[in-house]
Amino acid sequence: MSTGSSSTTRGTSRGPGAPHSEISTYKGQERALRAGRLGTAGLLLSVLAASAPLMVVAGVMPTTFGVMGIVGQPLLFVILGVVLALFSVGYAEMSRHVHNAGAFYAYISRGLGGTAGAGASLVALVAYSAMQVGIYGIFGFEVSGLLATYLGVEVAWWIPALAAVLLVAVLAWLKIDLNARVLGVLLLIEVALVVIFDIAAVAEPAGAGLSLQAFNPDTLTGAGFGTALCFCIAAFVGFEQAPVYAEETSRPHVVVSRVMFLAVGFAALFFALSSWALTVAAGPSGIVASAREQGPGLLFALTESRLGGTFTDVLHVLFVTGMFAAMLSFHNVVARYAFAMGREGLLPAVFGRTNRASGAPGTGSLLQTVISVVIVVAFAVTDGKPAGDPTAPVLHLFTWMGNVGALGIIVLMAVASLAVIVFFTRRGAARAQAWRLTAASLAGLALLVIAFYTVKDFDVLVGAGPGSALAWVLPGIIGAALVIGLVHGAVLRSRRPEVHARIGLGNEAFQLQKATEAADVPSPSQ
Repeated sequence: MSTGSSSTTRGTSRGPGAPHSEISTYKGQERALRAGRLGTAGLLLSVLAASAPLMVVAGVMPTTFGVMGIVGQPLLFVILGVVLALFSVGYAEMSRHVHNAGAFYAYISRGLGGTAGAGASLVALVAYSAMQVGIYGIFGFEVSGLLATYLGVEVAWWIPALAAVLLVAVLAWLKIDLNARVLGVLLLIEVALVVIFDIAAVAEPAGAGLSLQAFNPDTLTGAGFGTALCFCIAAFVGFEQAPVYAEETSRPHVVVSRVMFLAVGFAALFFALSSWALTVAAGPSGIVASAREQGPGLLFALTESRLGGTFTDVLHVLFVTGMFAAMLSFHNVVARYAFAMGREGLLPAVFGRTNRASGAPGTGSLLQTVISVVIVVAFAVTDGKPAGDPTAPVLHLFTWMGNVGALGIIVLMAVASLAVIVFFTRRGAARAQAWRLTAASLAGLALLVIAFYTVKDFDVLVGAGPGSALAWVLPGIIGAALVIGLVHGAVLRSRRPEVHARIGLGNEAFQLQKATEAADVPSPSQ
């Protein structure tokens, strides 16, 4: 059985009577993820679940319309789809050469060196952890609201949030193919419901009719354009996770790149059409005012008037399950990053172990569970609001952590674009890969612009007032992670060069160790 890397060998760590299919890596069987568990469909559903389509339609889109005043949001999704497709060209080609659960940091290590990779590894761990934990806030609020509405039970937001933390931990401990089925079912149902709304909006438009005004470039002008870019690019987060599962796919050199392009294409088309449907349902001239008045309730108000209360109630439930799917997807990614970092010495070795029964990265999963519990409890303790008040969990936990995570991922994508260019140039493949490197260059520049606007407008993104310390403290989390990671990498290079040399290599490091040991053993003729 392969672990997704051609460098992995069999049988070197098998004891007497061990099955022949046992996996071996340079650290032993428990240091490998199980290969062949995911095909194209399973991987696609897993990465798309992270984007939580219904959460984007019900949450991100009304915020962009209302707070930023940008009517041309559908066109914005098209533009971002093009940028991320350009990014995926080089990123996907890199995935054919590097199969590592560390994805971003592995690619950056291969292109820019182990120290840069160490910095990227900690940024990735912090960013994806923040994205995942942030969703617990809005999830807890929505579930507490549903319990109050349908069962008459009043519970604080943090109770369902902590319950979700534990349920996610249990599912993550199980096989990844089970998780793919869970994610897939939830994803398909919520996408189907949004499509039904889109059709209903087109069939029953507002007074302006089937207007294409939202695709007019003039609708993108205004002070909110840069901030809207930050909001909308977060909706795509998830497609870049495909390489994280490379070691668990049957044909990583084919499946990973295919899934990335399918995910970007689907997200761009789905979000562009759904945001356009919102403008059709409310009218291009009324969408901003409606979004400001109703906020996240905009979608549900529009569906109730067209599809009735029962459909809207089901949509509310699927809103919650979609968030749960996203939490599970992000949890799986964080666990695999921790596994890859532990396997290569960037975290304690205990994180580089997998469960013998399922092959899941159990210790990394436990790490993310502990982080989630600590942060949710911290926000719960500081929440002095009455039960059901969304101020703390939604506007703080969700908004703060979500934007911190989005900033980290934008930075990682920009640096990864540079790493792709350096990787192929150093190997003398610049001419052969010229068009891919051009695409990576264009994407990298665009992502840097988006990162600049994200930092510049961070006070707007998190709803802080002018001059608030949050405007630099929260993005400073990503900066601190980068600096700490780079220092850690530099220390490893100085004090443990053998570990530094292994950063980003994953299972391929087995071959390095094997070659070193062979060189140290005297030949029989000596």
